[in-house]
Amino acid sequence: MTTIKSAEEAVARVAYVCSDVVLSVQPALGINSGFSQYLHANVSARKPGLNGKDVPEVQVVRHNVDPLLSAYQILGVRKYLSVTAPSSILLTSIPHLYKLAQYPVVLHIVLDPQNGPDFSDITAIRQTGFIFLQSETIKEAQDIAITSHALAIKTGKGVIHFFDPENSAADRPIPQENPDLVRNLLDLDAARSYQRRRETSLTPYVDDGRRAEVVETNMPQVGERVNHVNDPSTTAVHLSEKPLNEDGSSIGSSDRESSIDSRLTLSSATSISSATTRPVTSEDIYNSLEDIWSKLKPPNNRSYQAFEYSGPSNASSALFIFGSTGLFVDELVENSSSDEFASLGLITARLYRPWLGSKLSDAIPPSVNRIAVLEHAPRRTTKWGPVLLDVLTSLKTGPSAGSTPIIVGHQLGYIEPATVRQALRGIFQNLNSKSPIQNLEVGSHDRPQQNIDKYSLEQPKVEGAYMKILDQIFGERLHIANRLGTDNAGISATLAANPEYGFGSLLARIEHRKRFIDEIRSAVSSSSFATDAPRSWLSKWVLGAEDRNLANSLAPEVISRLSNDGSRLASHLLSSKSLFFQESNWLIGSDAWAYDIGNSGVHHVIASGANVNMLIIDSQPWSERAATDSARRKKDIGLYAMNFGNTYVASTAVYSSYTQVLEAMIEADRFEGPSVVLAYLPYHKEDDSPLTVLQETKKAVDLGYWPLYRWNPLNDEKGAPNFSLDSERIKQELKEFLRKDNHLTQLMNRHPKFSSNLSESHGSEVRALQKRKAKDAYNTMLEGLYGAPMTVLYASDNGNAESLAKRLGNRGRARGLKTMVIPMDDYPLEDLPGEENVVIITSTAGQGEFPQNGRAFWDFVKNNAELDLSHSKYAVFALGDSHYWPRKEDKIFYNKPGKDLDSRIAFLGAHRLTDIGLGDDQDPDGYQTGYAEWEPKLWQALGVDNVEGLPEEPPPITNEDIKIESNFLRGTIAKGLEDTSTGAIAASDQQLTKFHGTYMQDDRDLRDERKAQGLEPAYAFMIRCRLNGGVAASSQWLQMDSISSSCGNETMKLTTRQTFQFHGVVKGKLKSAMRGINQALMTTIAACGDVNRNVMCSPLPTKSAFHRDVHKISAKISDHLLPSTTAYHEIWLKDDNNKQTKVGGDAIVDKEPLYGPTYLPRKFKITIAIPPHNDTDVYAHDIGLIAIKDHDGRLAGFNVLVGGGMGVTHNNKKTYPRTGSMMGYAPAERIHIVCEKVMLVQRDNGDRKDRKHARLKYTIDDMGVDVFRSKVEELLGHHFEEPRPFRFSSNIDTFGWQKDEFGMNHFLMFIENGRVEDTADFPMKTGLREIAKVHTGEFRLTPNQHLCLSGVHDDDLDMIKGMLKKYKLDNLHFSGLRLSSSACVAFPTCGLAMAESERYLPELITKLENCLEENGLRQDSIVMRMTGCPNGCARPWLAEVAFVGKAYGAYNMYLGGGYHGQRLNKLYRSSIQEEEILDIMKPLLKRYALEREHGERFGDFCIRIGMIKPTTEGKTFHDDVAEVESDDE
Repeated sequence: MTTIKSAEEAVARVAYVCSDVVLSVQPALGINSGFSQYLHANVSARKPGLNGKDVPEVQVVRHNVDPLLSAYQILGVRKYLSVTAPSSILLTSIPHLYKLAQYPVVLHIVLDPQNGPDFSDITAIRQTGFIFLQSETIKEAQDIAITSHALAIKTGKGVIHFFDPENSAADRPIPQENPDLVRNLLDLDAARSYQRRRETSLTPYVDDGRRAEVVETNMPQVGERVNHVNDPSTTAVHLSEKPLNEDGSSIGSSDRESSIDSRLTLSSATSISSATTRPVTSEDIYNSLEDIWSKLKPPNNRSYQAFEYSGPSNASSALFIFGSTGLFVDELVENSSSDEFASLGLITARLYRPWLGSKLSDAIPPSVNRIAVLEHAPRRTTKWGPVLLDVLTSLKTGPSAGSTPIIVGHQLGYIEPATVRQALRGIFQNLNSKSPIQNLEVGSHDRPQQNIDKYSLEQPKVEGAYMKILDQIFGERLHIANRLGTDNAGISATLAANPEYGFGSLLARIEHRKRFIDEIRSAVSSSSFATDAPRSWLSKWVLGAEDRNLANSLAPEVISRLSNDGSRLASHLLSSKSLFFQESNWLIGSDAWAYDIGNSGVHHVIASGANVNMLIIDSQPWSERAATDSARRKKDIGLYAMNFGNTYVASTAVYSSYTQVLEAMIEADRFEGPSVVLAYLPYHKEDDSPLTVLQETKKAVDLGYWPLYRWNPLNDEKGAPNFSLDSERIKQELKEFLRKDNHLTQLMNRHPKFSSNLSESHGSEVRALQKRKAKDAYNTMLEGLYGAPMTVLYASDNGNAESLAKRLGNRGRARGLKTMVIPMDDYPLEDLPGEENVVIITSTAGQGEFPQNGRAFWDFVKNNAELDLSHSKYAVFALGDSHYWPRKEDKIFYNKPGKDLDSRIAFLGAHRLTDIGLGDDQDPDGYQTGYAEWEPKLWQALGVDNVEGLPEEPPPITNEDIKIESNFLRGTIAKGLEDTSTGAIAASDQQLTKFHGTYMQDDRDLRDERKAQGLEPAYAFMIRCRLNGGVAASSQWLQMDSISSSCGNETMKLTTRQTFQFHGVVKGKLKSAMRGINQALMTTIAACGDVNRNVMCSPLPTKSAFHRDVHKISAKISDHLLPSTTAYHEIWLKDDNNKQTKVGGDAIVDKEPLYGPTYLPRKFKITIAIPPHNDTDVYAHDIGLIAIKDHDGRLAGFNVLVGGGMGVTHNNKKTYPRTGSMMGYAPAERIHIVCEKVMLVQRDNGDRKDRKHARLKYTIDDMGVDVFRSKVEELLGHHFEEPRPFRFSSNIDTFGWQKDEFGMNHFLMFIENGRVEDTADFPMKTGLREIAKVHTGEFRLTPNQHLCLSGVHDDDLDMIKGMLKKYKLDNLHFSGLRLSSSACVAFPTCGLAMAESERYLPELITKLENCLEENGLRQDSIVMRMTGCPNGCARPWLAEVAFVGKAYGAYNMYLGGGYHGQRLNKLYRSSIQEEEILDIMKPLLKRYALEREHGERFGDFCIRIGMIKPTTEGKTFHDDVAEVESDDE
């Protein structure tokens, strides 16, 4: 049996099972307390509590954020609450304690060890009305914890259980608590009665008059004296909601009652009523305690008393210890009865409050004539210790006062274990002396520092984003009054970081500047300067000292003149030189380190009208919003501040809109008056990754929880609107939400008893209502049909399970069944027990996980033990891939969702119609093989297998059908764009818009949350430009930058196909974006789709004339192969008069001379490489052209490669990547015709039935290279020439400055994974925008996702270098691995992504860079690429090491690619996560550093040492892999 090894563990376990909610007070969200690790372990194990069926909730609260404030909301909904906390929170919580003492809340307090330990926190709050219990050993901690919860339920009063964990550090482990014993001790009936009472609205500021009361029943006649409290049957706890009379106070509400109740009282009956109520007294508490402890005694053989004495019965002296007794007990027990302390006893207080003096007298043997009172209270503020006064009052008053012992007080400090005997001897000698010294200090006042493990406030790293923005904007002008770590003499760091303190400091600083201005006025007329220069500059400055711009512009010159003067007066003024600037004054509010108690700092700043700015950081994650305490909700501060009318207010989120944060901070600084900038920065723990913060931010902003806005009350004077809503993507939707939210808030305030119903109807019930309406609509439709009902539920991520379910439904209707087909998560779960026949079809996601639209259904079925399906019949068909997880131990993931559902539904009583069907992608026809066997068995079980006259099913609509019916790519796109009821377009149009250069996507970070809110996915569009050779003018860069900000998500993606890509473009802005791109003389047509796409060309301009020749050819090929349809202009480029804007030609009648009405079977890609750089990965494309020079260094022609391609499907060995095959050489003037003829052979011979087999690479392998070449040559009318010699040396970019033969300069900068955006650390997008405004050359996008600033004249070189440095764009001090890396977009926008890529690869590289440094590989180039799926957008199959997403957090690892991009890699490990990746890579990198040969590249090394075998051609890609897949089930 598992044992308990610490007091904190024992207490945490009891608190968890005895509570509905546990407030875990921790040093920080990411730092465990002594209790929290055990609490979280129970939550993870979903261990139920004793008060109900639910798993208790553990809420984490930081120690510095007024943690007990969170208690009110919990108690208001009638939940039993316990708090685990350090004693350091108690003093600041005193205002709460007086109120909470009247509720059944339990505080488990671990004493602060700083001064070894400090019990003064306990004595300081002794008058608050709580019951105080103390424990000392691990076993006592367990028992007293149980006692505390039982007592709270019995009495209705708050209990504080305190203990010093170091006192029991050496105790032996104890068994876990006995659940039956705990259940027996807790009065669960009383607990349920309490929980059933109506909810109340508790606030920390208003006394609701509640007092714990006793109900006395079966009262005798008047005058009969009976002590009913001794009979438990006559008393019960009553939780009163009524205020008491003035004289009706509870125990602990006065000094007299709470400090000592020396004699138990008898109650006198004065009424003939059958039941009366009165406040709980110390007598009631003691009787309840005795009852609890009497039940604890038999199983534990351990008795507890209010005061406990140990030692000889005839002791003459005793120690009363209020502190840790462990060392003294050990010392006294270890020595024999002949010891000098043989006649010494020990007294401890188990029940500290209420203090029962009579019980203390009873506990002390009559023989004791001297008592030493020892208090662990180093921060005592009175002459006499509070415990000493309690003991004196108890023993020096009353009937036995004449024979009371001598009582001597002592102050206990820190005592080393080795000096315990010496300390005892000192106490004993002082106690027995004729004139004992009162308040003698024993031990050291201060604990040795090395033994203290104390947490200090820290600013979370993620908060640095806002701090850096402030620094960037205001520079030397920035003054943060409560900046963490500022040296404030005599002020603690916690206090100095407090916004209230900071506000006072700011007011003082403002006054200081006023005095400084007066001082400057005097200095102007002074003759104490060494020169005349300072006076003239000071005169100018003092005239404009209150003018922000003038004062700040003059300040540097004034400081310079004073510095040169050197006089004493100048030095004196320079000592306050920061005051020459009109500072931007800020206060920071942060739960992590600058908590604003009760938002008092906010209130004082606003009410003062002072010109002070507040940045208030809200770190509450969107996913935890339901648990948010309304008293802590910072977003409400905005409305509060706006109501004042004198305050600038902004709500911002740096991970949503960096630009809006900049605007808000600048506007706040310019506003003359108080400003409040609310800053959203959600995290679960302080060390959360930026990716986690980003995902939480997007959910909150997208769904309206955290709207982005700015409010300037002075805008009225300028004729501008006061309110500006910046949540662009949902602007109209959010305005409606805000209107409704305001109306509902007013209703709730007027009718608080309805508030929970109103708020729930507005949110969570929307989804339930939608499900119900959908189900009812189905039922109405089916009412007129006959036959048995069949409900088909499906869960599908990629559409296969959905299409199967819909096909099954159609077939069921044809057989006369009343069929309903619906996604699992859209089904009203409460109807499940009433279904007659349920058919479930589910695919498999990730590591055996349910698809997203089936997870809620599975959670319901899995967790609902009372679900009765005995009246239902069911069948399950599951889709999966038996080889997707190749290792034997991972075979459990194969079709796991379907198998789990089949087993669970059978367990719940349902009857199988037929055995589960398993569809396997490895079967000859994929999942259809298993389905073809399963479906007939289903019809047979339903009795509809022999139905005649079944109609023929229409064939499924294919992409070829969509293209041929589209009228040359028109479809219904135009009509779909006008539909404002949805952010989506029709499924067929989604295929057609790809030809126009745009994909419909949805934000997968938001998918689950929007579904839960009853909203459609966050649909948006990706737009990809067509940019020949990746070359853009500065004006075009500026236009792209503007489009990304006004229409997209404020970022640009530089793609691996050398072009711009925009994300987050909502449907309503799609036309605007398209027009903007075309106005920049660029286009998007054929950037995607089954056509020739953007033609790539090496961007490295080392030989500028040669490169210019090649670039012209790339443009010529691109233009020659463009589609001819006018649909693009018709749909996207109409002017305001609805007339077509003629941008690309005058065509009126559509025809496609090259493509025909069905275009190509699949996408078609062309690239050009200029040796020796294979930076375009020339082997990876349908056509790869290798530029060949003539004798004059100009372009002669091209070697032609055909049949390259990267797309693969996991575990489908019929799909594979392929490198291009050499066709031969063709002259430059004919190369566009060669490309045309290659494309035409593919058009006419490619596979149009199976899109996974439709690329040119499969056509060539099916036909053979020679046959394919002959067909191309037949169309050309001549043969290819022999290929010309060439050599490649790398396929990465050459960073830094280069000069071409014309003397022009080019700078190739590092853009990690091609993402151009502004962050607090790196204002990249802003920097490139500013450079584009002055740069007269070009911007060249590289195929490795970087950027070349091209054509810089020598005259502009210094200016451009300065700007690059200013915006950190000149930084190339990255590892060779990082510089050689590349990643696709993947999550959150790519619908095909299975794992992270762009957002994760930088983190992975960071975790490898220390290893690179240690092994001397920091500068070595190793080509590493990552993609979120196997479609190969970042060309991973050619990398030396590649990671291809297989499930969220899991990747296939490939090794052995050629450094020059000439050789495919091969699978090394399947489905590995980060830990295993690092375990493989770190030793391998070390081995590479030690064992490589001269000049040997990493991919070649992996092959030479036998880690991986080389891939000689695409068809052998799946052969001889390092990890053999197991076929065993």
